[in-house]
Amino acid sequence: MKAIIFPGQGSQKSGMANEFEKNFKVVKEILSQADEILKMNLSKIILNGSDEDLKKTEITQPAILTTSIAILNVLKNEFNLKISEVKYFAGHSLGEYTALVASESLKFSDALHLVHNRGKLMQSAVPLGKGAMLAVMGLNIIELNSMLKKNEFNNGICEVANDNSPGQIILSGEKETLIEFSDKLKVEKKKSIFLPVSAPFHCSLMLPAAESMKKLLEKIIFKNPIKYVISNVTALPIGKENDIKDLLYRQIFSQVRWRESIEYMIKNNVNDFIEIGPGKVLSGLVKRTNDKVITKSITKIEDIKNL
Repeated sequence: MKAIIFPGQGSQKSGMANEFEKNFKVVKEILSQADEILKMNLSKIILNGSDEDLKKTEITQPAILTTSIAILNVLKNEFNLKISEVKYFAGHSLGEYTALVASESLKFSDALHLVHNRGKLMQSAVPLGKGAMLAVMGLNIIELNSMLKKNEFNNGICEVANDNSPGQIILSGEKETLIEFSDKLKVEKKKSIFLPVSAPFHCSLMLPAAESMKKLLEKIIFKNPIKYVISNVTALPIGKENDIKDLLYRQIFSQVRWRESIEYMIKNNVNDFIEIGPGKVLSGLVKRTNDKVITKSITKIEDIKNL
């Protein structure tokens, strides 16, 4: 069985939709729709913007979603990708919104408005420079949680943000607290790297953003997905349309349980993962989780031919 997975923030790059836009009318149409929906020239940034432009969270999120949906439509319309053969959709953080669009649970226009505002809210939730995110290598989630419990942070916030794969876990919280924990990891001969992000995503510092996002979600109509969509919060399929709003609200301040999501799909007979959108980050995480499954990344036309 197949699963389609969609990337989140950090996968963006300048010119990420150029080749598709030059070759497929459907991509031109989707980019034009995005410009009209958001009343801004998002397509120009996607096609020709600098990396600096794309780093702005309120731009990054709709830009990645638009690019991923454009490539998905090329696969469906031009290369006869059969959605009937797909058992699950899943997306990493922002990518969960793309998965909901792909599963016909969420309208593209509503998704764009939501992620554009989500980016603004997440960015403004914590003063610039106060928060940070730290990638920890070489520890599993049980070992890392054990270390976190043993350390006193004087009420400082240092929480697991993303359980990405065995040996790659992301922490989020207050910058000073993360620096303190990074020093303790060095003593234990464990590697950690601060990520070049503008805010501490997926931790309790994001609660103000989540509360504002909740009000926006309440106004949106979701339908039952046509395929199973795996929730970042539970690492399980989303049940009903009524659950979606609560899970997207909780996702903002909760751990992204990506490793568990991949393991769940594999246990349920998925052996073929197709990553659609910019970058190959998720394919790498799948392989680290289970190197026996097939993974493919669709970032350019040549990738589709190989598919």
